[in-house]
Amino acid sequence: MAGPGSEPGELSDSELLLLLEPGDQALQPGDSGKPNSSSDLPLESLKKVLTEDSAAGKVKRKRAQTPLEKYYLKYLCVTDLSTQSWCEQQMVYGRELPQLQAPETVVLLNTGKSIHLARELEVHDVVRVHVTSREDSWAIKILNLLSVIPELQAGGCVRELPVFGVIEDVFLMGVIDELCYSAMGELELRELKTRGRPFMPSGAQKKRDYFQVCLYKYIFDAMVQGKLKPDVITSHIQLRPEQPLGSQIREHAQKVGFTVTCFGDLLELMYLNLTLSDIPGIDCLKIEYSHQESNTLLGTEVVRFEEEKVREKAQHYLAYWKGQREVQGVEIEEAWKCQSCSYSEICDWRKKRAEGPEQRSGPKKSK
Repeated sequence: MAGPGSEPGELSDSELLLLLEPGDQALQPGDSGKPNSSSDLPLESLKKVLTEDSAAGKVKRKRAQTPLEKYYLKYLCVTDLSTQSWCEQQMVYGRELPQLQAPETVVLLNTGKSIHLARELEVHDVVRVHVTSREDSWAIKILNLLSVIPELQAGGCVRELPVFGVIEDVFLMGVIDELCYSAMGELELRELKTRGRPFMPSGAQKKRDYFQVCLYKYIFDAMVQGKLKPDVITSHIQLRPEQPLGSQIREHAQKVGFTVTCFGDLLELMYLNLTLSDIPGIDCLKIEYSHQESNTLLGTEVVRFEEEKVREKAQHYLAYWKGQREVQGVEIEEAWKCQSCSYSEICDWRKKRAEGPEQRSGPKKSK
């Protein structure tokens, strides 16, 4: 695709994320509750923050200090970070100007959604549930996680597993395509990538995908080790533990074996069920690449997890979101990526690179 974080024909799960807003939502064992924005209020990114200057009687615009503030984000998706490894500047344009993405992207997205939904329906049914608050929306994610823990304990296979965690004081959410046990008894993560072209992706695209699944393992392992405490979730995403859950949420929770009244009840249940279960950390990471049109498996990549390198990369990408550095585009050796980018004609980073080092550094002062 000629969009954020991917090359033509490659479809990442970040492009399959479904909007989560108060209203009717899907709730099922293993349902992801994937948003297509990292914010629970995606339209807020289009608004201006205004403050009243009482002395002058004028309205002044308040500048956001960080990208997290600018886009009104309380958390990030794992794919927000992984797409930065393809081109950070492209990711920013994709968030600000999604209408400029190539038309063929829509076809890829619709096909990819159908493939992922078909796989999801192989292991569970979909239930529609009405939600009325942000706490209800997150309750769905937590219920979906709780509902698959017994399946994992029994050695079964689960799909669309929501995971949450904190890195560098930034809350992250992701959705694991599939977790299952190998013949050796190891817990194995399998990520599906569907492609519009009938061949394996480039090394640059694989690098991006490797980082994504490594982040999933990092977050999941921390969850089962008891590092994700209830107050971490409520403080980072500004949720109210005392908020009563909607009637449909409570009814569905009771059907799957949980009696809850408020959001905090679910948080405690999630923490206890994860930490008291015998679910191990993820042992093996695999990425399966499949051709959309023929549904043919193109190949499987086994990914090596190196915790120190994963942390270093995450720190670098999060530094942008926290306002500690400016956005960066691709380096000269990767300028070939610009050929398939929907934003190449308006890209400031590309224009600055074309100017040369003297222009980029500004005019020289006379001595």
